[in-house]
Amino acid sequence: MDSLSVLLARFPHPGEVAWIGRRPARRADVIVCTAVTALAGQGLEGDHYAGRSGARGVTLMQAEHLAVLAALLRRDAIDPALLRRNLVVSGVNLTALKGQRFRIGTAVLEGTGPCPPCSRMEETLGPGGYNAMRGHGGLNARVVRGGMIRLGDAVVPLLDAIDPEETVPR
Repeated sequence: MDSLSVLLARFPHPGEVAWIGRRPARRADVIVCTAVTALAGQGLEGDHYAGRSGARGVTLMQAEHLAVLAALLRRDAIDPALLRRNLVVSGVNLTALKGQRFRIGTAVLEGTGPCPPCSRMEETLGPGGYNAMRGHGGLNARVVRGGMIRLGDAVVPLLDAIDPEETVPR
């Protein structure tokens, strides 16, 4: 039987970036992008969170949860821009990336913890929107090594604890 550390490091396959958005200001409309620059220790270039809190430099949401949210809210679909996350990724369990480093495009991120919904979800999604988002809000991450992130880029967990090209220490 495999050890827990082996199980935690094993993923069935890489994920993929399905959607990218930047929030230029606190309540501004999300700008949908095909590519974005991740800045080490800051976040995404042009996003209002860039430079404010490295632990929440990038917010990620799992694409598979969009269908769950739509079902809970009795909608046909949910526009990712309504949820105000930066990246929607498919094919990888974001919860498994908490405390892990992973590469997207040429950037390296580290999952720092869950990204809970804010009270604005009630306003954006309607009554019950906040509770619908609970447990489906995604993951916060910090940018360890800057680089480009593009639609379709793979989301690849990194198994090495020490990266020789690391630009932001743990």
